[in-house]
Amino acid sequence: MLGAALTLLATACGDDDDDATPAADGVTTAPAADGTTATPAADGAGCATVDSVKLQLQWVTQAQFAGYFAADDQGFYERNCLSVEILEGGIEIVPQTQLATGAADFAIAWVPKALASREAGALITDVAQIFQRSGTLQVSLLDAGISEPADLEGKNVGNWGFGNEFELFAGITLAGLDPATDVNLVGQQFDMQALLAGDIDAAQAMIYNEYAQVLEAENPATGELYTAEDLTVINWNTVGTAMLQDAIWANSEKLASDPAYQDITVRFIKASIEGWVFCRENPESCRDIVVARGSTLGLSHQLWQMNEINNLIWPSPAGAGVIDQALWDQTVNVALEAKNLEGTTVITKAPDAEAFTNIYVEQALAELKAEGLDVTGEAFTPLTVTLNPGGE
Repeated sequence: MLGAALTLLATACGDDDDDATPAADGVTTAPAADGTTATPAADGAGCATVDSVKLQLQWVTQAQFAGYFAADDQGFYERNCLSVEILEGGIEIVPQTQLATGAADFAIAWVPKALASREAGALITDVAQIFQRSGTLQVSLLDAGISEPADLEGKNVGNWGFGNEFELFAGITLAGLDPATDVNLVGQQFDMQALLAGDIDAAQAMIYNEYAQVLEAENPATGELYTAEDLTVINWNTVGTAMLQDAIWANSEKLASDPAYQDITVRFIKASIEGWVFCRENPESCRDIVVARGSTLGLSHQLWQMNEINNLIWPSPAGAGVIDQALWDQTVNVALEAKNLEGTTVITKAPDAEAFTNIYVEQALAELKAEGLDVTGEAFTPLTVTLNPGGE
């Protein structure tokens, strides 16, 4: 699929030599709508034009999106001749739909959900796979005796629905169980209250959010906060049913026909990855940036989240944002084969070659490496974060 995608999009961009030319510093320039050419300057000055861009997040302000806030706060977007408006997400907002309808220029969305939207007609393309690993867990208290998917048999198993359940369903199926009959599936709120109350045996959790909520709660047996030793987790990356999550999605039609948008895409990816590099090296600063943007989560919770988000991104051996073919294929296979309780799958056919491309992210990475940035994070070491009661 990768070769086909590169060939197809290279053909679509085949007139770049006429419309976009490499600048002396290796940055590709492209004509803006008024015919001028925008050339990013190292110090943020000298932009012939500044392109306004809207980025749609898939959820509310939190460290899950810290790299984008940091890129704005630290002037990385400005230095690449971009003015970026970051749009907060929510339950009623589908980021890939906002992108497809023109309400946003780029969107952050999980790959399987975006592929379902693409199959339904949304012309969107994954141009940078920021999260290299899934952050979804199934969490249980230690005395539940659950350490692998087969242990879920006969248990009360929480899940959020809304398309978040397919890794779980695929893992249950891989263990030889039928999700519809062998486990008792329970609709779960986006918190861990049902687990803590004993209403469910295994709860769905993001490692950067709900898992921390348990560790911020008091264990009634000890009077102290829960610890990791009080819990067991099923990690879908280990099981083999993990699906790719947060990615930068762009408008497929504009990528195929608009040299200016192609150039903006490279610059946007470049500045965004620089933001994530900054957060890798300065997690506390990025925590503070997110809090200043209005996050309602506590300081220790937000630092935990920043640390775990870094774990999902770094290391990126091929370079941050590069789409790994094997993980893409695994995501597609789970999306095609795992069935929910209604018997439906995420998608009904394999996505076409335009569903992803590494063209733009590889150009962005080449420019960042030329500027001396470490875009793989091979030496990344996570923090040890102490959570406070309630995440304060």
